This record gives sequence, C-alpha cells and structure tokens, in this order.
Amino acid sequence: AYYDFVKDTSLKEKIMTELSDLDVDDSEKLQLAAKKIQTAIMTAEMPEELKKGIKEYYHQLCGEHDRRVAVRSSATAEDLPEASFAGQQETYLNIEGWQDVVKSVQKCWASLFGARAIFYRVTNKFSHLKVGIAVPIQLMVQSEYSGIMFTVNPLTNDQGEVSIEAAYGLGQPVVSGELTPDQYIVDKKTGKIVSRFIAKQTWQFTITGNTPVSKAHQQLQKLSNKTIVELAKIGM
Repeated sequence: AYYDFVKDTSLKEKIMTELSDLDVDDSEKLQLAAKKIQTAIMTAEMPEELKKGIKEYYHQLCGEHDRRVAVRSSATAEDLPEASFAGQQETYLNIEGWQDVVKSVQKCWASLFGARAIFYRVTNKFSHLKVGIAVPIQLMVQSEYSGIMFTVNPLTNDQGEVSIEAAYGLGQPVVSGELTPDQYIVDKKTGKIVSRFIAKQTWQFTITGNTPVSKAHQQLQKLSNKTIVELAKIGM
C-alpha cells in the first residue's frame, strides 16, 4: 500500500529532490527537508482504491459500531542484525472512524521521513525509497498492565537471563520513555526471579487518556511473581 501510494501520487520525485544533495550533518537543512517531505505526504490525496480498502477492512474489524483502534507502524528494516530502526516511526492510539484511520495511516507513512529516520538511513547507507513501511491496524484493548520482554538481558547482554519490564495501563508511555517501568530479571536455568526494580508510577495511559494511579498502588510491584515466571517461560 505504501509503495503504491508513493508511486500513484508522484511523491518519489519530491522525496528524491529534497534528499539527493542533502548534508544530513546540517541539522537545520535536515529538519527542513524532513518537514517538506512530511507535509507533501500528508497533503497528497490517498488513492481512492486504498481509501476504499482501508474503510472496508476497518468496518470488518469493528463490526456494527466504530471501535477504537491502534494504528501502528512497522518499517521493513526495523530489526536487522546490523541496524535497528525500531521506535523511529509513529504509532497512533485510540483512533475512531475510518476517515481518521486513513489520516493516521498517512501520518505513519510520513513518519518514515522524520529527521532522525533520514539521518539514520543515510548514515547506515540504506536507500530512502527501498525501505518500506507496513501499518497494522489493531483493535484497542484496555490492558491492566503492559510492557516489554527481552529473552536476553539488554543491559548486560547476559543470555542466561530474561528481562521483563511492566507498568500499569497501555504500553506506549513505556516505549516512548515517558514512564519508567518495573524491571524483573529471571534466571533461565532456575526459573527464579533474581532481581526486581519497582518503579513508582503516579499515572497511566488508558483508553480515555492519562489517568492518575491511586496512592495505594503507586509503589506496588506491577506483576505478581507467578505472572513474571509464567511470562519468562513463554519468552523462552
């Protein structure tokens, strides 16, 4: 869909014009080029067939009534052995109505040309037009807790440990770094929790937005020991 959009809207020329002689070390010029490309992507008319497809599938996903969805980006070169693009593209939560879904898909596509993403591709010698982007649309759930699990301890590279991070509510503020999550380390051999870091959490992100966490829960361990061990097993 993204490649068709770029081709059908003649954005390819615009992108190459802005980026062909760009000195990415010139921060001001880089920001300006990024802004121009993103504006061009956002003002381009979504091809009718794509628009129709998104509308149909959104209604299939929702059933009788419009429901809130997550519009998430997944670039084709996100996690390679030699480079990681993860976190450079945008995700939009709580989007409702097919027109807003279409707009958010375009916003995700535009985020492929943020200043940081452009800089990273040039530095790592990736072609701007060969890196594609998929935009999965998922129904929103109101999670009690969410977080990230690594099957190798990312801080120490210890392959014998699983690292689990957890916070109240939806996971977006953890991924973006707005919230500090709990961290639990599980030993793969023994299946035991070898360390815990409990973070104080005063607010959480929910389907209705930022919501305060009651004082009684702010300093508690987010996941039970049983859940931590179960999750680690799934990870392994």
